Amino acid sequence: MQSRRVHSHAPWESKVGYCRAVARGGQVFIGGTAPVDPDGSTHAPGDPEAQARRCFEIALAALVELGGDASCVTRTRMYVTDISMWEAFGRAHAEFMGAHPPAATMVEVSRLIAPDMLIEIELDAVLPERD
Repeated sequence: MQSRRVHSHAPWESKVGYCRAVARGGQVFIGGTAPVDPDGSTHAPGDPEAQARRCFEIALAALVELGGDASCVTRTRMYVTDISMWEAFGRAHAEFMGAHPPAATMVEVSRLIAPDMLIEIELDAVLPERD
């Protein structure tokens, strides 16, 4: 079975040896997606909802590239640096995932790769069967 990959071209990708997403069979695994702007800077420092939205935009773009969409997402994992902001993170989650709610996890971590990042998101999905 062959794997298909989506690369983010973030500076960390080649240094660490990973890609944004991998599809194998009908399963898609989208790795930790941080709130990064195209220039590599952190998106919306201090704004948890905007950062979560940015993570979903990036992750879902990778899923679309592999043939899926938000309705294919089966699980989300949100790693946050301040769990007291859960409602703001949750609003963004509901905005992108509310129509097809996946299993979800939100856990607090001590920090992320950049000190102004508040959230990183992973997605798992199952692609629709093709005729």
